Amino acid sequence: MIVLVDTDVLVDLALGRAPHADDAAALLDALERGAARGFVAWHMASSFFYLVSARQGAAATRRFIDDLMRFIDIAPTTTVHLRAALALTLKDFEDAMQVGAALACGAEVIATRNTRDFRKSPIPALTPAQLVAQLT
Repeated sequence: MIVLVDTDVLVDLALGRAPHADDAAALLDALERGAARGFVAWHMASSFFYLVSARQGAAATRRFIDDLMRFIDIAPTTTVHLRAALALTLKDFEDAMQVGAALACGAEVIATRNTRDFRKSPIPALTPAQLVAQLT
């Protein structure tokens, strides 16, 4: 299975946001063990860095991203995928860009805490807990 991990899942883990951090950790552990292939969108790095470095510091945030890149790949997006995002009717354009990245990497599912934001996505969205249940 190919999974695109939404930024909110990573921020939940990095900032220890209860009650979501445990489910995020379980998903990332499953991906690291090879239960599925994980991807993130390229633009995730800047959003994540902005949100996390304010609380964790720049060096710790860079280490988190670097550690993540040991077992998560960047979705190979192009102009085609940005145009696909522009054509979607999702309320949040950043979410549409996540879908574009999911299309680029052939994701079968988007892992996100905010599944309702992806109701109009051509790729289904599951919470980390739902996805972990499928992977185990």
